[in-house]
Amino acid sequence: MTESKTAARRCRFCDADLKRSFVDLGRSPLANSLLGAEAIERSEPTYPLHAYVCDNCLLVQLPEFAPAENIFKDYLYFSSYSQLWLDHCRDYAGAMVKRYRLDADSLVVEVASNDGYLLQYFKERGIGVLGVEPAANVARAAQQRGIATEVAFFGIGTARRLRDAGKAADLLVANNVLAHVPDLHDFVGGFKLLLKPEGTATFEFPHLLNLIREKQFDTIYHEHFSYFSFLVADKIFARHGLRIYDVEALPTHGGSLRTFVCHDDAPLARTGRVADTIAKERAAGLDRIGAYAGFAKSVVDIKCELLGFLIEARKTGKSVVGYGAPAKGNTLLNYCGVGPELLPYTVDISPHKQGRYLPGVQIPIHAPDRIFATKPDFLLILPWNIKEEIMDRMAAIRQWGGRFVVPIPKLTVLS
Repeated sequence: MTESKTAARRCRFCDADLKRSFVDLGRSPLANSLLGAEAIERSEPTYPLHAYVCDNCLLVQLPEFAPAENIFKDYLYFSSYSQLWLDHCRDYAGAMVKRYRLDADSLVVEVASNDGYLLQYFKERGIGVLGVEPAANVARAAQQRGIATEVAFFGIGTARRLRDAGKAADLLVANNVLAHVPDLHDFVGGFKLLLKPEGTATFEFPHLLNLIREKQFDTIYHEHFSYFSFLVADKIFARHGLRIYDVEALPTHGGSLRTFVCHDDAPLARTGRVADTIAKERAAGLDRIGAYAGFAKSVVDIKCELLGFLIEARKTGKSVVGYGAPAKGNTLLNYCGVGPELLPYTVDISPHKQGRYLPGVQIPIHAPDRIFATKPDFLLILPWNIKEEIMDRMAAIRQWGGRFVVPIPKLTVLS
């Protein structure tokens, strides 16, 4: 971890100068900007993918190189294509209905509600729902399911408009969106406005502790502006009159936290899980700048491992193809410089991605049945966070001796 030589940038939480590099992944295109066939001959815009850690508040973050409006205008990520994620959301809905005694008089509002993947489970229980989703194409999918959805970016202005229209929330949900907002103060300030006095907001986000320990550098991309420890998230909510009173550790997205947040004057005591999480992060040194050193070197080691494997496979006449077209895969492949010469194609279950090309490396995306037509020796799993689901879905590759490869945290070949 080194002092950056670039011009001074400001921390999006505390406004201190950003001087300390966390990891520099070079230049990369926007991770979800998949290409149509007509675009592969054109020049693609790329942006620095350089994460910093703030010396003052310890927030790990990317400077805003591409406006959020450009990233989310025509979004190709639809949440409903992972059964594991849908199961996770169904369980969450059931637990929240029971815990907070939600009924037909309640309102659940989800920020970044995508295609209605979560709110459908509250709606089927007769509970009022409202989604807020900035990507119009994704919001349409939710609306077609009968999920009321506002097409808007969430912040103080949207929250005030919804509150004035009588849409204050009993339960306010933000799954994997806190990292996506460049203006943390406007975003969290909106939760303060829209949450009922006795309500709860839950935030799920990948845990920085896991990112560092498991070397999950591929989860760093321009769409993710910030990377949170519990300690930093706690400060951010407190700045806006909100308080974390409970927390759960989750296996999703390589290890996430679900924080339960209330107004700071609500009569809810902090649970023992909050104290345990704080103690765990402090034991790992996340309250000290030194814990953030060394991460960049581990990233180079992973790059060398992956390239070595792919080059050796090519030399020995073995074929390797990809599974998935996730944003994390695009960070991995662009940083490692892996193009069609080493990975001739990838497949994805989402029809919205099939027929397109990965940005930067321009690897074509096919439907999964391509695997069974070409019978590759190895299947490189790019969305490693759902590797069990993928290995179960693609188990038939074992019939011809095909094996699975997972690149993070260490390249591993699985039978």
